[in-house]
Amino acid sequence: MTPATIPRPRPKPRVRWIVPAALIFLSLVPVIAGAVRLADLTGGEISPENARFFDSPTPVLIHIPAVTVYLLLGALQFAPSLRRGKRGGPSWHRIAGRILVPAGLLAALSGLWMAVFYDLPPLDGTLLLVLRLVFGSAMVASLVLGFIAVRRRNYVRHSEWMSRAYAIGVAQGTIVVVTIPWVLLVGPVDELTRALLIGASWVISLAVAEYFIYRRAQGPVRTSHPSARPAQAH
Repeated sequence: MTPATIPRPRPKPRVRWIVPAALIFLSLVPVIAGAVRLADLTGGEISPENARFFDSPTPVLIHIPAVTVYLLLGALQFAPSLRRGKRGGPSWHRIAGRILVPAGLLAALSGLWMAVFYDLPPLDGTLLLVLRLVFGSAMVASLVLGFIAVRRRNYVRHSEWMSRAYAIGVAQGTIVVVTIPWVLLVGPVDELTRALLIGASWVISLAVAEYFIYRRAQGPVRTSHPSARPAQAH
């Protein structure tokens, strides 16, 4: 008995927007934090916490707008209705992708630059610096591999690598989801705990991305029920 392939039922329109809405919600954390940082820079009030940004403002002025565009526009890439373009013209997915790849690279590379050359702020230690370099480099590599895959018309690999890159980027919002319960239940964090919590946020985001990549790789639902088999010719 050969199992027949049955297409998965299409989710309702509202359900299809759950993932983009959740990603936009997570993105608001780094986006709002970036807007506050830009306001500090334009206000001209120097403090021990932001002095490094005044000493070298260019990387942060590149990083914050790039992150904002990448996270908010990237969240919409997960909406199925926007991924399908009109016949005869470029799809939203393709047009947005031409913006997202440069924005993602600018965000990741400027973040790596700041991690290496800026003075470490309070509660940031060597472990957190190493984690930022590892995951920032992984984001750059994922974006490059995703771009190479789409140039080779390997759209499955393209989607996988771009999902991983976005998961690393949006982990800045996951940090709040992970850290707040710890602070409420345990108390203030020290340098090591902060590094471990932030590292866990990247791991969780990537784990969720890998789960959805795995689900997509499984393809249609299969069943061996006789009624599902196609009728045979006599």
